[in-house]
Amino acid sequence: MPKTRTAYILLFRGVGGATQLPTAPLRAALTEAGFENVATYINSGNAVVRSVLSREEVIASVAKIGEDRFGFNKAIYAPTLAEWEALVANNPFPDFEVPKYLHAAVLAGEPNREISGLEDKVHALVRLSTTFAVDAGQTSYQLAVERALAAGATPEEIAGTLIAVVGLTGVPRAVAAAPMLALALGYDVEAALEGLDG
Repeated sequence: MPKTRTAYILLFRGVGGATQLPTAPLRAALTEAGFENVATYINSGNAVVRSVLSREEVIASVAKIGEDRFGFNKAIYAPTLAEWEALVANNPFPDFEVPKYLHAAVLAGEPNREISGLEDKVHALVRLSTTFAVDAGQTSYQLAVERALAAGATPEEIAGTLIAVVGLTGVPRAVAAAPMLALALGYDVEAALEGLDG
């Protein structure tokens, strides 16, 4: 049975200025190393490859190529195509009108809860509160609520988080957030509103 090939988006940290990764030699080196469907995007330090290797093996192989061929020794991130598509779909600012000013950050892992010193549930509720603060979209609410529930938060504590930040975010933002929070908790807002009419 053939192994599944995964598409990875290679993000080379700190490319630009004095640190360059020439695209044609980079594509050639990645292809020689056995990566398939290799493509690069301008001189940005970004590339796309397909491989049967795990993420860790891809990063290790690409890091070796970067060091040996180009003297590149900074961090390399390798989200999968599916993870990248989820990042785009979960954009908390879907109506932002100037896309060149909208940036995404890819982290090597989940933000380190241990460094914050917070318990899992508190950490998840703090992250949920930022969803209110940035006026995020429904997908972001869904993910934040799922994390909070998985960390042991109750629906009442999740709703209480919204109430706790009203003084900071303002009533209009809290009112706008309430239906999205309710949907993320599985509450049928439309059915409840229809029940008020009857």
